[in-house]
Amino acid sequence: MKTKTKSLIQGLKYYIATYWVAHIPSFRLRHWYYRKIMHYRLGSDSSLHMGLFVSGMYIEIGDNVVVNRKVYLDGRIGIKIGNNVSISPEVYIVSMEHDPNDPLFATRGGVVTIDDHVWIGSRAMILPGIHVGQGAVVAAAAVVTKNVEPYQIVAGVPARPIGERSRQIDYRCVYFPWFDTDVQRQ
Repeated sequence: MKTKTKSLIQGLKYYIATYWVAHIPSFRLRHWYYRKIMHYRLGSDSSLHMGLFVSGMYIEIGDNVVVNRKVYLDGRIGIKIGNNVSISPEVYIVSMEHDPNDPLFATRGGVVTIDDHVWIGSRAMILPGIHVGQGAVVAAAAVVTKNVEPYQIVAGVPARPIGERSRQIDYRCVYFPWFDTDVQRQ
């Protein structure tokens, strides 16, 4: 298949994922598309909520992961998310960016790795090549420019350590509300 046709088809798959599939109020249908058409690895009992914006082919999501509304997952280089991770609304996880000092504005980046039991607050941004350690917490609106140690709590712009999280963590993130609202299933 010619490169131009192949890139057109790939672009169409992302367009459909972001502007159609992401707005279907059925987890089952959305997850089918992400698994079968986009070929993302999506673990059991993980939920990708409405408004998800995806780019790139390299997204792996573990078991019991909640990716809330209007999250941006940039899998152009890669994103690997562990188990029992809670990603709050409007989070940006970016694996590629431009080099501001390159005369041709070239891109650069790296795989973003998020370990088990991480909690990422609303509107946080995680930049390319970052590793967020097990049990860490990224506060709302933080911009993570450096790796986060296990069980560390970071906040601010740029994100800096502000505390430690308890190591007594034993929860599963399972969240499938009706019609992607905050109304829980009984």
